[in-house]
Amino acid sequence: MSAREETRMAYGEALLALGRSRTDVVVLDADLYRSTRTVLFAEAFPERFFDLGIAEADMVSTAAGLAASGFIAYCNSFAIFLTGRCYDQIRIQVAYPALNVKLVGSSAGLTQGPDGASHQSLEDVALMRALPHMTVVVPADGEETRQATAAIANHPGPVYMRLGRYPTPRVSPDGYRFQIGKGVLLREGGDVAIIGTGIMVAKALEAAELLAREGIDVAVANMSPIKPLDRALVERLGVEVGLMVTAEEHNIIGGLGSAVAEVLAEGNYAPLLRIGVRDEFGQSGLADELLDHYVLTGEKVAAQIETAWRKRVHDRRRGRYESTGAHCALQDGSPGVAHAAGRSGRSARAGQGMRHLWLRRQGLHWQDGATSTADHHGARGRGHRGCRWRACPRLSGGRPRML
Repeated sequence: MSAREETRMAYGEALLALGRSRTDVVVLDADLYRSTRTVLFAEAFPERFFDLGIAEADMVSTAAGLAASGFIAYCNSFAIFLTGRCYDQIRIQVAYPALNVKLVGSSAGLTQGPDGASHQSLEDVALMRALPHMTVVVPADGEETRQATAAIANHPGPVYMRLGRYPTPRVSPDGYRFQIGKGVLLREGGDVAIIGTGIMVAKALEAAELLAREGIDVAVANMSPIKPLDRALVERLGVEVGLMVTAEEHNIIGGLGSAVAEVLAEGNYAPLLRIGVRDEFGQSGLADELLDHYVLTGEKVAAQIETAWRKRVHDRRRGRYESTGAHCALQDGSPGVAHAAGRSGRSARAGQGMRHLWLRRQGLHWQDGATSTADHHGARGRGHRGCRWRACPRLSGGRPRML
């Protein structure tokens, strides 16, 4: 991974560049312009910068008026003040009329650090996600922040973008192009899929490396657009792996975990483990100390996933099969093979043992040919992706059912 950078710093640079290219962009702040990095825009374009002082509600109302007059208003403060203190103004004056106001919440999450619970926003995404017309974006690194800052200017209607002061490495691949409503798969894997957002994308990649050493094949996706969520990516991963995981520096209630859970609950997909702050307030401490305390480091994320994965494999071996990651029933009633087939290392051996055990219980035996893993799920056996078996219920429009 590359050198670390705070997303708020990248935002300040991107906002300055945006101001140079678009004269319809105005910026508002509430006496925090040095911390939010809007100071760069203020120095370059003082006629388009408005410091409303410690009056966040007034700032949002003023931004709504500017947007109604044809400007693109970037409204800035700490995430906890912007979304909590100004919720009524955002709801009635910005979201309801769908005005072109871009709300940028800085210093979000636990990594705000020593200021403690009063300044640590752990429910801001939930508040903004629940509002009609509101788009919600949580960039994972500096590069994505720069692209998102420009992209939301071209997106009509209100947007909430969440930024932090915790230095993160670049995780965006070369040639990456940010799109609202589109996540990106950063790492392939067939056992577990971690969908992360914000600083937790880098932690998810660290966890994936640690889990690979234990024979657990982990995919990692960056889901910076929380709303609209990339449903297609969630659904795809939900049928390709045996365990879904979300990772966020936010309460697991109402944020990314809830958004992904809502998708998975509407179909037959892998079970979900939500990693984040578990319905608690924050506390004072250094950023890394707080991530460790709330089990959000790469090592502790990996430990939680390994425990959940081992339990899932153990339950399958005892016959507690589920509709995904287990055995399909074909349309003629004959047994299919596991959609979780073709794993590497220990999980591959466990999966093969589970398939033979199930077949023996049905008085059948494992056969090569039409019912082999390679024929059913492709030569690499990477879940249902690339399946060419004409009898597979997923290709014929059906869904696997519990056997």
